[in-house]
Amino acid sequence: MRVLLLGATGTIGRATAAALLAAGHEVIAVVRAPVDLPCPTVIADVTQDGAVAGAMQGQRFDVVISCLASRTGAPRDAWAIDHRANAQALAAAQAAGVSQFALLSAICVQKPLLDFQRAKLAFEAELQASGLTYSIVRPTAFFKSLSGQVARVVAGKPFLVFGNGKLTACKPISDNDLAQYLVECLTNPALQNRVLPIGGPGPAITPLDQAAMLADVLGRDVRVKHVAIGLMDTIIAVLKTLGRLSPKLAEKANLAQIGRYYGTESMLVWDGSAYRADATPEYGSDTLRDHYAALLRGDARSDLGAHGVF
Repeated sequence: MRVLLLGATGTIGRATAAALLAAGHEVIAVVRAPVDLPCPTVIADVTQDGAVAGAMQGQRFDVVISCLASRTGAPRDAWAIDHRANAQALAAAQAAGVSQFALLSAICVQKPLLDFQRAKLAFEAELQASGLTYSIVRPTAFFKSLSGQVARVVAGKPFLVFGNGKLTACKPISDNDLAQYLVECLTNPALQNRVLPIGGPGPAITPLDQAAMLADVLGRDVRVKHVAIGLMDTIIAVLKTLGRLSPKLAEKANLAQIGRYYGTESMLVWDGSAYRADATPEYGSDTLRDHYAALLRGDARSDLGAHGVF
């Protein structure tokens, strides 16, 4: 199949490009600036009107895969990328006769309390109503999202957890396994015209489990420090107040709100009353423990970008 890939410069986007090529598909990636990718690229800013349509002009595509995601989750960024850029890509796909669209979304949209979640949901609804064959993939936690404390633990600092360390749980999935799942959506009818929550191999793990994994990999005890949720609420309140005077502090307040959400909500299937590990599908074979080991060997890296504040 001939695939137009959006969001190819992120870690999951790069893995998806590689997985598509390995499966024998032809891939063209839309990127904002020249970058080293394993597939041909077209330079275009997806936030600009007509950019994706221009990238598709004169070419035939069977599928669009969007791995687009706002970098900060800030309201303006979220609505520009998670919603508007995707909506323009969908319109371009429809105009060009593309029959299929696969979207990388997020499992956290099940309980939308933040702008980036509402923006993702708004586009999900548009995609479902488009008439195209669609796959909406909602992964659980990513390995990199659970790796932000590795460096501090290696330096001898404690592993931080909210509350008792068991407030949340997830089934993290690797970039490569998630990419393979996205590619499978193109040819597996069972994964089409569906919203697809997906995690990595179980069981579900809590923050305390993550600390234990790090201790196992390091071969030594890892101290755990328990942080009260109320402390985060206080920090958010202060940043919001100061953010009225400083855009940078307003952005930090938004990031802190996102951090609180992930610190108190599980990344598992929500059935309307509880998070359910048993209802959260599993895929792939990569484990978070193996990822931690690769980080410590220097064979992997986890760039959190704007979310490095966590």
